[in-house]
Amino acid sequence: MAPQQSKFGHLPLSTSGPVDCALTGAAVLNTPAFNKGSGFPEEERVKFNLTGLLPQAIQTLEQQAERAYEQYASRPDNLAKNTFLTSLKDQNEVLYYKLLEDHLQEVFSVVYTPTEGDAIQRYSKIFRRPEGCYLNINHQDRVEPDLAQWGNAEDVDYIVVTDGEEILGIGDQGVGGVLISVAKLVLTTLCAGLHPSRCLPVVLDCGTDNEELLSDELYLGLQHKRVRGQKYDEFVDIFVKAARKLYPKAYIHFEDFGLGNARRFLDLYRPTMPCFNDDVQGTGCVTLAAIMAGLDISGLHLKDIRLVVFGAGSAGVGIADAVRNAIATECGISHEEAAKQIWLIDRPGLLTTETEVSNAQKIFVKDASSWSDKSTDLQSVVETARPNVLIGTSTVPGAFTESVVKAMHKNASRPIILPLSNPTRLHEAKPEDILNWTNGQALVATGSPFEPVRGPWGENGKEVSIEVAACNNSVVFPGIGLGAVLSRASRVTDKMLVAAVHGVTSMSPTKKKRDQKAPLLPDVLEVKKVSVRVARNVIQAAVQEGVATEKDIPEEDGELEEWIREQMWEPKYRPLRYVEPRTATRAAKGELKKAGTVVREDVLK
Repeated sequence: MAPQQSKFGHLPLSTSGPVDCALTGAAVLNTPAFNKGSGFPEEERVKFNLTGLLPQAIQTLEQQAERAYEQYASRPDNLAKNTFLTSLKDQNEVLYYKLLEDHLQEVFSVVYTPTEGDAIQRYSKIFRRPEGCYLNINHQDRVEPDLAQWGNAEDVDYIVVTDGEEILGIGDQGVGGVLISVAKLVLTTLCAGLHPSRCLPVVLDCGTDNEELLSDELYLGLQHKRVRGQKYDEFVDIFVKAARKLYPKAYIHFEDFGLGNARRFLDLYRPTMPCFNDDVQGTGCVTLAAIMAGLDISGLHLKDIRLVVFGAGSAGVGIADAVRNAIATECGISHEEAAKQIWLIDRPGLLTTETEVSNAQKIFVKDASSWSDKSTDLQSVVETARPNVLIGTSTVPGAFTESVVKAMHKNASRPIILPLSNPTRLHEAKPEDILNWTNGQALVATGSPFEPVRGPWGENGKEVSIEVAACNNSVVFPGIGLGAVLSRASRVTDKMLVAAVHGVTSMSPTKKKRDQKAPLLPDVLEVKKVSVRVARNVIQAAVQEGVATEKDIPEEDGELEEWIREQMWEPKYRPLRYVEPRTATRAAKGELKKAGTVVREDVLK
């Protein structure tokens, strides 16, 4: 019986049905998007002239994934495993993602933090082949033609760009930052089904202030100090304008820019184009999702939030922004009024009208005169502001002391406490301590995974196990990107981000299981289901806001989710259908995501 045709199989990004292929012989095997290795069925081996190029056994994708996992597991350390996976991705795209999907919990820390950080630090030493687009600040006239090599206007959906200045908590990594762009795109495909051949990683090489790299003769980037000021701003602007001109439907994801630039560029470009900064907005969204799950348990609402953020850098302010925007959106009040429910603390103490602050922090400052007779340290702010939510993004280990936590618990029966600094040695407090200090009443999520905490907090002092959620951006940013791409949103609005947060919160184990001992956020193993819900909410908000430009988007929830799933790429071998090269698309020729395979007349002119 022939498989039932999908209702949305006609869509350009449909993932059902056969795949057109204009290549034969070794060219098929050398194209990761087409290669099935020992998985080619007999008829395709004949049709595509592969009979003498492969061993005779025909294996399933599952068998191949089992063999690949054995090879992966035999590598001596995580960096070697990371390198193995990179090699596998260059050979067989479907098998690579199948291996990741089958062992997601185990491999997540290998393809992303912390192991990807090790790979980035050693980029110039372990380099084998280029991956992505490298743009040079000293040759700004080459930005547009270099970007143009990657395809026609319809070929790119998602761009991740970094300047490599503030990578994964390890600082300035120069040109090695390209690997964070690559890793983020792997997560968008793994977690939300963005088509891997329609994504483009970019690094803006502006030099580096990392002395170790500058003194390394093997370093592959520009060997001079990082360029700043007007020339740097012009370089970023030239890139953005070129990307928008060449790939007008593409969503641009800014990643790991320096503290002073991340928010600045987001504020500059967000009003006029579909863009996103994961360090600011992604962190804010996933943290807000944890807070909203905690509020649900506490019987509170957004209007009840009293939030203290300890650490007012890009992440802390991004979280404050997300909470402020949600309060304003849900309660129908101004951003200024919503900001009165939030207190920011940084190195000088509470940010007040007498503190030197950035533009992003300004809306949250408190009147200095009302604090003239009080200390502005964390303990005093908690005692005075009486928060029910406390967030740490300070990288000050142990900052949430027993006295701070107990002062908070005194005024909040179920305090929501989120020590988010990474890595674990920099956490403001350990979940075990927080729960012990609050008799198991605190609602805790962290920036890194922790084991469940056991204690006598059940009925009649029964020992129970409380699971601690990790605020992993991967449960939210891929779904936001998917929703923006599928709706072809002209902008990413506050309402779209709040809608995304509601999507994550609706999938919280505490909500689904009605179990207050369950984690506040869904596990990474559920991330594809979460991404569908997030994308659905984002698309619906985009339609309501009038920024969705895609036609014929279904209105009903179930039909819309079917429409989304049909366009999510999955690691499955689809049948190959031979097409003549002279009439073939670039995708059928295996040219997507291959630089130099297209001539852009619009650039030549």
